[in-house]
Amino acid sequence: MCGRYSITTPVEALARLFGFPERPNLAPRYNLAPTQIAPVVRESEDGRHLALLRWGLVPFWAKDADIGARMINARAETLAEKPAFRDAFRKRRCILPADGFYEWQAAEGRKRPHLIRRRDGRPLAFAGLWESWRGAGAEPLETFTIVTTDANETLRPIHERMPAILEEADFGLWLAATSDAARLRALLRPAGKDILEAIEVSTRVNNVRNDDAACAAPLARTARLL
Repeated sequence: MCGRYSITTPVEALARLFGFPERPNLAPRYNLAPTQIAPVVRESEDGRHLALLRWGLVPFWAKDADIGARMINARAETLAEKPAFRDAFRKRRCILPADGFYEWQAAEGRKRPHLIRRRDGRPLAFAGLWESWRGAGAEPLETFTIVTTDANETLRPIHERMPAILEEADFGLWLAATSDAARLRALLRPAGKDILEAIEVSTRVNNVRNDDAACAAPLARTARLL
């Protein structure tokens, strides 16, 4: 599962990595939570673009938008079968830029939050799906979900699932107008064991109202790499 993440990389650096022309004024987000707005990279006929969508996928057939709060993640293993995700998997894939994500480790009778990020400091690219939903008399609501897969060796002591992280060489295939499910599913694998590091952080991140650099700061007394 991925229920919180951060995105603080300047938009210029994101544009160079993902190849989109937009330069919106993106405020740094250290504790982005479900139902909030986040940047998403999509492909259209005239190339890649950055858009701002709401986290929590609302299927086009949903009766109301409340279902989105329960659709923040989509399991890679069942994308092609689940009614909520199969159409988006075929036609509406996206990438979620991120700097890191948070998971909570059950230990010593409590849950200890950890920030997971790349060891080399580069941004992460989560595989995602997006949808457009229109309620009665409302403007279209565009939403997304993060695709998850089995945890790798770094994450396994903390949580059994992790976001499916795409390498730069895979961006084109994931965003392409292809319905080759086998090739797409092959991209949704656990990250290599040496790519990520996990840093214990303060429980400040537990509260969605806290959204500052202190959320991602290593916990001084027990900061460690897993």
